[in-house]
Amino acid sequence: MLKAFKYRIYPTSEQSVLLAKSFGCARWFYNYALNLTSETYKQTGKGLSRNEIIKLLPSLKKEYEWLSEVPSQVLQQAALNLSSAFLNFFEGRAKYPNFKKKQNKQSIRFPQHCKLKDDVLVLPKIGEVHCQVSRQPEGTLKSVTVSVNPSGEYFASCLYDDGQDLPQKSSEGKAVGIDVGLTHFAITSDGTKHGNPQYYRKYEQRLARRQKKLSRKQKGSKNRNKARVKVAKVHSKIVRCREDFLHKLSRKLVDENQVIVVENLAVRNLVKNPKLAKSISDAGWGQFCTMLKYKAEWEGKIYIEVDRFFPSSKTCSNCLNRLDSLSLDIRSWQCPKCGETHDRDINAAKNIRDEGLRILAVGHTATASGGRVRPSKGTAFARHLPVNEESPRL
Repeated sequence: MLKAFKYRIYPTSEQSVLLAKSFGCARWFYNYALNLTSETYKQTGKGLSRNEIIKLLPSLKKEYEWLSEVPSQVLQQAALNLSSAFLNFFEGRAKYPNFKKKQNKQSIRFPQHCKLKDDVLVLPKIGEVHCQVSRQPEGTLKSVTVSVNPSGEYFASCLYDDGQDLPQKSSEGKAVGIDVGLTHFAITSDGTKHGNPQYYRKYEQRLARRQKKLSRKQKGSKNRNKARVKVAKVHSKIVRCREDFLHKLSRKLVDENQVIVVENLAVRNLVKNPKLAKSISDAGWGQFCTMLKYKAEWEGKIYIEVDRFFPSSKTCSNCLNRLDSLSLDIRSWQCPKCGETHDRDINAAKNIRDEGLRILAVGHTATASGGRVRPSKGTAFARHLPVNEESPRL
């Protein structure tokens, strides 16, 4: 089982210079290979393979001697990254690869000859780098990815293989449905509401002041670079606070439940709403679901995503009656059929949980006749199994 551990590293001034050269050379070779591949495709109708790109390195090192100053495996890994980028493009998972920019986050990867001993990380040609290790990982070190963010902080992501297989998944235990929102970040089917910290809103004024000072600095000056670093530190603070909140909440939910059901949201489409885009981006729903997924896999628990078009909010979780419409400003409503009064978010979380359990029971989302299991007008889906609302089990 592969696990990555991210640590803060503190290189010396000489090591920082060598790392900066490594970042620059890897970025230059990546852009050179991308441009050459694109031009070759335009002329011949075929691109360049990974091996063909790597074979360019000996001749390029003779022409550009500064390429020999950095670890060779860093440049080879840049070719592998470009090959993966094209593979993702052709399989429809990503757009066409873009050229890397110096202003963005910089990273290089060392696939071998790395060691982590206590608080020292040994890297090829870089040497021993002080590393702030929070906990010593177990297993074999497979690769190390060194990165630097715009505020100048260095990090090392160490990928370890502990030699163990993923545990067998079991559905024996408590199931929970999770509905995400903006007023409350996450609402669970047991009625618990977790508040939305809104870290971007918290630091928005500080960020605006520093961005205003940045805009007044002369381009290319040292003072402008200092102001840029101050802006980057505010962004870094927001990211760290958000990740800390998401890690703690996802860990809590995974530890307390065996089956976790969420909605399959299209966040990319949701942020097209100009009034809610900033709040949705600040919430980090996609990152939260990713954390739930891999943490559930590590623990042998089940993670299920319900279709985003499933009418969870306007379906009565008691009698399964479905309303024709339910506007967003209505936060609670009474079922006209059974008279049950529902909190909109808790009701949605219960329906998400029940739909996830149904998917888990039948193994797919289609009926025996091949149609989608979706409620007809005025009614909701038929439950296929009894559910205990306090501690549902299969």
